[in-house]
Amino acid sequence: MIDEMRVRDLALIHEADLSLASGLTVLTGETGAGKTALLSALKLLMGERADAAMVREGEQAAQVDARFFAGVHDAEGFCVTRRVDARGRSRVKIDGELASVRELGTRVAPLMDLCGQHEHQRLLNAATHVDMLDAWAGDTVTRALEAYRAALASAREAARELERVEEAARTEGSRLEEARFTADRIDEVDPREGELEELEETLPRAEHAEALAACAHEASEAISGEGGALDPLNASIAELSRMGGVDAKLAEFADTLAGAAITLEDVAADLRRYRDSVDFDPEELSRAQERYAALKGLLRQFGPHMEDVFRRREEAGELLSLVSDGEARIARARKARDEAEAALAEAARELRRVRNAAGPRFCREVGRQMARLEMGRAELIWDAKKLPRERWSEAGPDACELLYRSGPGLTPRPLKRIASGGELSRVMLACMVVLGEADGVDTLVFDEVDAGVGGAVARSLAAVLADLARTHQVIVVTHVAQVAVVAGEHYVVSKTDDNLPETRITKVAGDDRVREIARMLSGDASEASLNHARQMLVDAGTL
Repeated sequence: MIDEMRVRDLALIHEADLSLASGLTVLTGETGAGKTALLSALKLLMGERADAAMVREGEQAAQVDARFFAGVHDAEGFCVTRRVDARGRSRVKIDGELASVRELGTRVAPLMDLCGQHEHQRLLNAATHVDMLDAWAGDTVTRALEAYRAALASAREAARELERVEEAARTEGSRLEEARFTADRIDEVDPREGELEELEETLPRAEHAEALAACAHEASEAISGEGGALDPLNASIAELSRMGGVDAKLAEFADTLAGAAITLEDVAADLRRYRDSVDFDPEELSRAQERYAALKGLLRQFGPHMEDVFRRREEAGELLSLVSDGEARIARARKARDEAEAALAEAARELRRVRNAAGPRFCREVGRQMARLEMGRAELIWDAKKLPRERWSEAGPDACELLYRSGPGLTPRPLKRIASGGELSRVMLACMVVLGEADGVDTLVFDEVDAGVGGAVARSLAAVLADLARTHQVIVVTHVAQVAVVAGEHYVVSKTDDNLPETRITKVAGDDRVREIARMLSGDASEASLNHARQMLVDAGTL
């Protein structure tokens, strides 16, 4: 629902602030005072297209700010700003953050429904009628619809699998030959997981085995061989040790060099062991080089990575398997498709049954409300036509629509073709009362739903709107006093006679409200009309 709204420089409105009741709010005023400007503000909040012509003459931009609560459980709400400059450029903010017009529409539009005589309403879109029925019918239809949608998804998946298998079985020519070549080429090499990485690590050592062994041998000999570094080192250690008896400092040098000699001996031994471990096998090296070349060849053809090679082999194998086992696979896929279609048909029958049971009941309930609105013997008719299987959708297997019949014996026709604007608004009002809290819309805005009504019809209309306001936030633009007196909040829209006219929206209460009701009743503020207005407000419990 809309908690509060501020409008700046929109059309003839310079500045207007509204705090809207959770129940019924009415806007009244003389014809031409500018009530439609407020409706334009609401449309901007719903994400509808902006126009530079909306900006008040002489101003740089129009702006609408509002605070919304998305249902009774939304404790914090969210704030929306829509700004339109004189060049027609639009800017949107949601809770202070920049947003797109599409985001605005997604966030706000589901919370509101504009029910004006010239609006594109839900009733004019037959595709929404089944949603209204489903919301009203509740769990019975919801369970059947969920089962149908699950069965539809399974049937679609089974059909796609059958198509895939049949396509694979029909595969000929270049694709099949390519798959066979790929499988044969990769199988010829028969690569193993991690084999390439292993060869990249070991092959350089094998290729340089002789040089590695020779290097280790020469280093070992230079350290511990005849004439190597250890002989003179050990002689020096012995001489330093002998003279250490004379000077202890030389003994320290002898000990240090002795440790170095031990390290050199260990290194020399390690080098000899490394030399002996190097295995040079020309035949094995040749095989490893050939294997490495073969794996690199696969990378060039199917790479760039070995994972790509394995994936290509798997894809080729699957395709060849499908072709070789085509008939059996097609038979299994066709059986699965048929079973899924049978389950879908059963789910469709159940959905059709519960909807066709609920549809007439919904229409009868709406008809009772229409009768309250003095619509004579007009009624809604639930019409459900079976669709061919290929046209079944998430909405169901039937084309469902609410048809309008203005009297017995007349042919029911689509609402958009038969109902006048006033009739359509009242039918919508009747539907909303029946839907109650089930329709998912928080705020309903009615623009002249009372067009052409008076007397008993006006009183009935007021009573129905009051009922609707128990489950919705209802905003009504009205010229009928009987409607205005039952509202929780009352705003008067007026226009100044300045050179640049200005539309003002003023909240009225007490004597001001009495005077407005009197004006609506008789066009003046005579004592009789004031007394009549006051009595109507007292009777409605709003004064």
